[in-house]
Amino acid sequence: MNTPGTYSPDLPVPGDKRVFGGRDLFSLWFSLGIGLMVLQAGALLAPGLGMAMALLAIALGTLIGVLLLASAGVIGTDTGLSSMASLKLSLGRRGAMLPAVLNLLQLIGWGSFEIIVMRDAASLLAGRTFGAAGLWSSPLLWALLFGGLATLLAVSGPLTFVRKILRQWGIWLLLGACLWLTWNLLSKADLSALWARAGDGSMPFATGLDLAIAMPLSWLPLIADYSRFGRRAKPVFVGTVLGYFIGNCWLMSLGVAYTLAFAADGEANALLLALAGAGMGIPLLLVLLDESEKAFADIHSAAVSSAMLSGLKVEHLALAIGVLCTLIACFAPLAQYEGFLLLIGSLFAPLFGVVLVDHFIVRRRRTPAALPALYGLSLLAWLGGVSTYHLLANLYPQVGATLPALLVAGALLFLLGRGFSRDRGTARA
Repeated sequence: MNTPGTYSPDLPVPGDKRVFGGRDLFSLWFSLGIGLMVLQAGALLAPGLGMAMALLAIALGTLIGVLLLASAGVIGTDTGLSSMASLKLSLGRRGAMLPAVLNLLQLIGWGSFEIIVMRDAASLLAGRTFGAAGLWSSPLLWALLFGGLATLLAVSGPLTFVRKILRQWGIWLLLGACLWLTWNLLSKADLSALWARAGDGSMPFATGLDLAIAMPLSWLPLIADYSRFGRRAKPVFVGTVLGYFIGNCWLMSLGVAYTLAFAADGEANALLLALAGAGMGIPLLLVLLDESEKAFADIHSAAVSSAMLSGLKVEHLALAIGVLCTLIACFAPLAQYEGFLLLIGSLFAPLFGVVLVDHFIVRRRRTPAALPALYGLSLLAWLGGVSTYHLLANLYPQVGATLPALLVAGALLFLLGRGFSRDRGTARA
């Protein structure tokens, strides 16, 4: 079977290679909704919101975000195109080049961050088990191991990864790890006391909600790279919603609960050490291995974006980008780069507000590209959404910025498109 890297991201995936069903998408997005960074995101909500309000923010925010994410996945199934190639339908060929470059930069950065997260967690756990001076506690060793694993998965492509690894046995290991961590919590923590524990007010509810929404929306620039292999839109939508909602809510909620129940205040790596106490650290090890799947997604989609820009084969680019991410994780300090990555990420929520409105409302899921005159309106609406995001983030951070920016950008395109259609109709008359 050919790997998906042999399919040009500029052309639709052939019908006989669209083999993903609802179970495949559920497995993929359940896996991508789980990870150390998801647990840590839940831990951020714990002090300010308390248990009950944090769980409400997680459930509501994840539901809103994943409905939008799954809708973007339908675009990939409708068109058979990768995420960045499908932007050409809304922005035109030239207009789609800027998002493709930005997406490549952020995916290389986040792929490196994922390897760093795995490196630091594994070296900490190995140091506690084998001693800080041992070979297994070396961060360089773990960076090379996890970077190599993520690169291997990215070169193999999503068809091999999802159907031969995740669907057959990977999903069961992850379910076992989540159940084990949950059982450990239920057996050792006072749940009634946790539920009654209020937050200290250091985080507004709207900020926690915005964080939960941003978790699924962070995958918007990637999802069509995988959903383009879907057979039909409905299973793609349902599998994505159920998989990511269950995985993300489960792990973020565990992050809240473990932080409130077991993490000592002010202790470095408190959440990680609390999780390591469950089942001799085996469930945490499985979650840690699952983090490599996020690095796989970053590396593969970075290769797809760069293939659109360069015309080279995806699998060759995946190998090169995987090596680059591993080297960055081994040697480069990324603390200053994180702000730049977050800045780039802020551009994609409003961008996909434009894309969703264009695909589902303006073009009504028809794949022919919009009129060239509409490309300028799409770019203008995107700019309006980005401006909204940074205005709210800087002046009204307690309101949240991700969802309002997406809605404003989509509404602007809808209004501008209607005005353009009326003017065009008047000119014809």
